[in-house]
Amino acid sequence: MAIIIKPIVTEKMTAATEKLNRYGFMVERTAGKVEIKKAVEEMYNVQVEDVNTMVVAPKVKQRWTKSGLLRGKTASYKKAIVTLKEGETIDFYSNI
Repeated sequence: MAIIIKPIVTEKMTAATEKLNRYGFMVERTAGKVEIKKAVEEMYNVQVEDVNTMVVAPKVKQRWTKSGLLRGKTASYKKAIVTLKEGETIDFYSNI
């Protein structure tokens, strides 16, 4: 089972990457900080300094259609913010 599902590449995370050398990943909900650290180090060949995790709550969505009001939720997920040691970087676009 893969611990890292996908990297989070948004405007906010890109700004954190440039300023603080932090990268965001969507991870398996049962993964711990030590497991996430090992997985990132193995996958990207970097040294991880710190790992912060959070569970992102689902957002309630609704829209009007011909048949009436449709309601639902987005999926919840666990997010890990990984701080790398000085001088280390991850290039997500290298294999495009």
